[in-house]
Amino acid sequence: MLTLFRRERGFYRKLLALALPILLQNLITNSLGLVDTFMVGTMGQLPLAGVTLANIPVFVVQLMMFGIQSGSSVLISQYRGKGDMGAINRVMGIGMYAAGAIGLAFALVMGFLPSQFMSLFGDDPQVVAVAARYARIVGWSYFFDSFVQVYNGVHRAMGNPSRGLYILGVSMACNTFLNWVLIFGNLGAPRLGVEGAALATLLARALSCAMAVAWAVRDRGFRLDPALLFHPGGEMLRRFVRFSTPVMCNETFWGLGSSLFPTIMGHMAGSEEILAAYALAGNITNLCTVGMFAIAGSAAILVGQEIGSGNADKVYSLGALLNALAFLFGLAAGAVFLVLLYFVVAPALYPVFQLSAGARSICTLMLTMVFAMMPLRSLECTNIVGVLRGGGDVKMATLIDLTPLWAVALPIAAVSGLVLQAGIFWVYLGMMSENVVKAVLGLWRFRSGKWIRDVTVAGPERS
Repeated sequence: MLTLFRRERGFYRKLLALALPILLQNLITNSLGLVDTFMVGTMGQLPLAGVTLANIPVFVVQLMMFGIQSGSSVLISQYRGKGDMGAINRVMGIGMYAAGAIGLAFALVMGFLPSQFMSLFGDDPQVVAVAARYARIVGWSYFFDSFVQVYNGVHRAMGNPSRGLYILGVSMACNTFLNWVLIFGNLGAPRLGVEGAALATLLARALSCAMAVAWAVRDRGFRLDPALLFHPGGEMLRRFVRFSTPVMCNETFWGLGSSLFPTIMGHMAGSEEILAAYALAGNITNLCTVGMFAIAGSAAILVGQEIGSGNADKVYSLGALLNALAFLFGLAAGAVFLVLLYFVVAPALYPVFQLSAGARSICTLMLTMVFAMMPLRSLECTNIVGVLRGGGDVKMATLIDLTPLWAVALPIAAVSGLVLQAGIFWVYLGMMSENVVKAVLGLWRFRSGKWIRDVTVAGPERS
């Protein structure tokens, strides 16, 4: 067993150099959500519940963007291993077209039909009204963000995740400052409340987009080729559809399925308390799982580049090592976070958000279940999102990722919360069940060895 952890000189340094910037990127991204939640939450439980409701479709769009980014990285990491910069330009161009179209469609719906759209996710008129005020402004931010996500994803897949770290760092600082100014009316600005939070997000996203464009134009390390970028060609489009579209669909339908959980909660008795608790628990969970997703992201890059470099014979042992590291990380992190929950978060953080006693109890329940499940969740995430995807096994990875959600977790949660009215414990237990099923199916696929394939060359599909 210990021989699995013995790697060539410099391997762990390379892994850390990839994982740390990705971790910090994820931390910054999720901190933005927590800052919004914290500042809006100080205004009371109703504004917090409204912003939570508005962020349900936002979560889906963010995952669609992540799907484009991740789908592109399947190709880019292997092309990087081959040193083919022209092909990377073509993949980036297709990603820009896809992400831009999704961002624009989302902005139009959120901007012109906010009340009608928000009413699909909750039935409390007061909560829906607050959500609509936030959504009509914040929706436009994701048109700008679509291009930033593609640009950052290209550099991450090429093994340069620090580029996105700098851009997101500036965006976070800007967003936090503008939140403070516009939500509360500081420095002579009008007190805009939830609309101020949305406007701050929009301005910060516009700034990060301008930074990405300026950096891309001046970058000498990776030169953009407009001819390839804007005219990527039919052959690359077919390759993108074959290997990247399953990942995009994976993230889209996973996001859609996951967004149904708070939608279920929004139609349960006591939905205001449940949604307020879910908002805080969700943001804390996102912060506490950045390390897990950093390992998964690094795994996809390392596995893809190894295959692209022609070292497919070494990929299986590399995948086994990354899965083992992910499980051990989840075990340690979950134990630490459980201790912090009961001795720091519950006594010190809950009072800041003005949660009711019922909402505090629900939040503690949710976080306890999340942290207890972290070892298994870290393992299945790295195996599916990192190893199997990075290995080019995108169709089977998609099937393994979506089936437990739609066939197991959602039915249990819906029946428990809406039919049996059994309470939030059983709804959340249903949500957690998908991790167990995904871990079992993912390890079965990994052990078969059929997931290792070079996606940059034509060849028959293996099942």
